[in-house]
Amino acid sequence: MSYQPPVQDLMFCIEHLSHWETVSALEVYSECELPDVGAVLESYARFCAEQIAPLSQVGDTQGARFEKGRVTMPDGDVQAYAQFVEMGWQALTHPVEYGGIGMPRAVGAAAVEMLNAADMSFGLCPLLTDGAIEALLLTGSDEQKATYLGPLIEGRWSGTMNLTEPQAGSDLGRVATKAVQRADGSYGITGTKIFITYGAHDLTENIIHLVLARTPDAPAGPKGLSLFIVPQKLVEPDGTLGAANAVNCVSIEHKLGVRASPTAVLEYDDATGFLIGEENSGLEYMFIMMNAARFSVGVQGVAIAERAYQRALAYARDRVQSRPVNGQIKDAVPIIEHPDVRRMLLRMRSLTEGGRAMAASTAGLLDIAHHRENPEFAALAEFMVPLVKGFCTERAVEVASLGVQIHGGMGFIEETGAAQHYRDARILPIYEGTTAIQANDLLGRKVMRDGGATARLFAAQIAETEAKLASGDASARAIGTGLAQARAAFETALDWMLENSRTDIDAAFAGSVPFLMLTGALAAGWSLAKGALAAQTGQDNAFRTQKIATALFYAQHILPECATEQNRILCGSQSLLDAAFPD
Repeated sequence: MSYQPPVQDLMFCIEHLSHWETVSALEVYSECELPDVGAVLESYARFCAEQIAPLSQVGDTQGARFEKGRVTMPDGDVQAYAQFVEMGWQALTHPVEYGGIGMPRAVGAAAVEMLNAADMSFGLCPLLTDGAIEALLLTGSDEQKATYLGPLIEGRWSGTMNLTEPQAGSDLGRVATKAVQRADGSYGITGTKIFITYGAHDLTENIIHLVLARTPDAPAGPKGLSLFIVPQKLVEPDGTLGAANAVNCVSIEHKLGVRASPTAVLEYDDATGFLIGEENSGLEYMFIMMNAARFSVGVQGVAIAERAYQRALAYARDRVQSRPVNGQIKDAVPIIEHPDVRRMLLRMRSLTEGGRAMAASTAGLLDIAHHRENPEFAALAEFMVPLVKGFCTERAVEVASLGVQIHGGMGFIEETGAAQHYRDARILPIYEGTTAIQANDLLGRKVMRDGGATARLFAAQIAETEAKLASGDASARAIGTGLAQARAAFETALDWMLENSRTDIDAAFAGSVPFLMLTGALAAGWSLAKGALAAQTGQDNAFRTQKIATALFYAQHILPECATEQNRILCGSQSLLDAAFPD
């Protein structure tokens, strides 16, 4: 089946859920109007549907190929990427002064979703480049910005994030790559980096690696890491490309999914690198790139869920099997008529649209926090990022699994395409910090650090939405009831977490992932509820009716799961911590 980008819903989320009035009033976006956004996204949607989506199954079948130190992309990728660059899509959200188009983050999130729904393997390259651009914008010197930002924003060069090593995993304090300063001020970088997405490929003229490494006298652990620019090809003073740097791809991984995205093992052999900012501040700088990537990976979860839902919906409409249980029709009917298939489809749709709505809201908060001194917006934005990443990626795996289930036995067969979405989705809860890392970040940095102040602000804003729903029609009141019950479960869990984190930190963190999933489910349901309110004030049409129906299904079928997560937090820690694993 062909991919149909959900431009109408993306625009609905931008207009009604991304804090558009506040964002568009910011000076940097003062000339950005909704009709312009709509025109841009319609054009991007055509590009994704017509040029990128057909590459997905080809890339999954062929994979990226490695031979004699070189990586070759699957058929069609080089040509499609050249068109991506020619059309200027990499520049979409980046500053105008460096050659960008300057669109808000919510527009960028919509673009990330469409590109990754079309082909997640392809979409990973621009995604990592976006992160490198953001890191350089915030931490690079004027000279580094002048040298690297233009070609990166054009898309002629791509960017990577080089963090982990064979012995380190997610424990970056164990990074051992060395950086020794030379007489000319550059550094010699020596070490091995693994799991480097698009660490080697033939799409761009140059690859700009951002590399964590340790100088000889650096403190032990994460506080001793510095961040370096290590270009694959050295850049001459006039901006032209010079000699190859001493960075070699020694292999690429053979993966469960996203097979057309080369995941490289890179060897640095006294490669020339350039310090970003100050020594021993590298992890702080890298977190800028990582935070941007975490948000985008959450949007990738929405993307894969949307593609899996569209495929399952099309199959359910076409597949004829079994008579209805009510006996009113004697012949077999399309399986979409069967109650449990409808349940699965509605669950897929509501989780997908809930994630999209939450991502749009978070994108708006991030823009406001970045361009305006507002601690409240900044705290809420930071609070929401691990929810977008953790909740949307975990639910993407579920949605893709439901897509296989709806296809039945045909879903287990590769030719239908349903299995690819399931395989591709499975990396997302691992990328850029596992779900447990997101949950620990949420609990440790976003909840415990300020004594729950931001979490209580989050809950108070949800209560305001409940009050608006209470004065609406029957559907609005039912949505409000579900939202209120889920918020109560959140507040009970929050109180327990804050109390137990002072007396039994292990018990608190034993419930960190359930707490993230509870909070993420609540945030997505809240976003859908705000969308339902917006839908009720517009013209009565099929789209708006569907928005309300989706929010109602979510409130009655998914928000009740918040009570289950609350029970895991309050009652489940001791059985978890006491359980033994005999040899």
